[in-house]
Amino acid sequence: MELKRVVITGVGTVNPLGNSVQEFWENLKTGVSGAGPITHFDASKFTTQFACEVKNFDPLEYVEKKEVRKHDPYTLYAFASSAQAVADSGLDLEKVDGDRVGVIWGAGIGGLQTFHEEVRAFSEDRPRFSPFFIPKMIANIAGGLISIKYGFRGPNYTTVSACASASHAMIDAFNMIRMGKADIMLTGGSEAGVNEAGLAGFNSMRALSTRNDDPKTASRPFDKDRDGFVMGEGSAAFVLEEYESAVKRGATIYAELAGGGMSADAFHMTAPDPDGRGATLVMKWALEDAGIKPEDVDYINVHGTSTPLGDIAEPKAILKAFGEHAYNVSISSTKSMTGHLLGAAGAIEGLASVMALRNNIVPPTINHFTDDPEIDSRLDFTFNKAKERELNIAISNTFGFGGHNATVVFKKH
Repeated sequence: MELKRVVITGVGTVNPLGNSVQEFWENLKTGVSGAGPITHFDASKFTTQFACEVKNFDPLEYVEKKEVRKHDPYTLYAFASSAQAVADSGLDLEKVDGDRVGVIWGAGIGGLQTFHEEVRAFSEDRPRFSPFFIPKMIANIAGGLISIKYGFRGPNYTTVSACASASHAMIDAFNMIRMGKADIMLTGGSEAGVNEAGLAGFNSMRALSTRNDDPKTASRPFDKDRDGFVMGEGSAAFVLEEYESAVKRGATIYAELAGGGMSADAFHMTAPDPDGRGATLVMKWALEDAGIKPEDVDYINVHGTSTPLGDIAEPKAILKAFGEHAYNVSISSTKSMTGHLLGAAGAIEGLASVMALRNNIVPPTINHFTDDPEIDSRLDFTFNKAKERELNIAISNTFGFGGHNATVVFKKH
């Protein structure tokens, strides 16, 4: 079977660094931190009191006022990024065959805010649940509602694999097109976990940074003094299209989505394999899927969460997957700026990778102060300042609780 080529023709985002792709990219390349004291709720009783929140977001730009209360924030973020991506693609929706357009979305948790609010209200003073409780809360609803909005009747489902969710969604959407099961796919991911339940849950696991005195420097991937990740929220979306069709209609092509890999650590519920075995496999398989040699890769947008164990395991995996070429690859963790968007991480970091390719700029890993002796300092982590270099191939790594691993390969068009 001859596989079709797949390209990205539309992008959109709402995230802690901006409510558009351009704003996001400007802040990303200049090393702006999206972290600050939590404003969504009173966080004073929690061990961690800061996060990377979406700022100045107006859902009324995307949803009618009477509809807002029917949707969880994770769905509203999905509406925003997907609307931007569809508009950016220049698709004439009146001429598009909706039967050949699908939506595969990623979400690690779904409507956590809704779940928390409804259970709290019921336990305190309300003897019933809202009729919107289930449809607002379920993790698949964003993808379903996007398809309803646009009349996209092709393949439609949601991938749930913790922090690898959006990457898995992108890989599945990519495969739908290259195998001829769809002509166009809308894909990406969204998450809205910055709420009391999300913060308390991760605090109980001791997974979050507690650097309340200096939130903007709290996310410190690969730094010796890192003390956990910083929660983020938001969404990113992509319009994927069969290459020949995109060229024929004169679409703007951001990059080619060239391949994807998936693996499992098969090791622990929340901790990574310390030898990076699953991470090594997923990068190798992604490159094989794309028909690319390790020495062809210029940039890796790493998972790089700023956790004690994960930041040691991933560089080990890179060295195993790339050998000596690992020292020639530019590496960065954009979570140092956006925080960790959980199930949407693969989408926002995929977008960062695409914009890096398009602009020949490696975004930085900010907040590096002290080298960790357990991490090979010869690797180029692009610490603290962006770097200009010719970029042709980039990969994006995402690893989730449960040992789920996904890597997406992007190629400059």
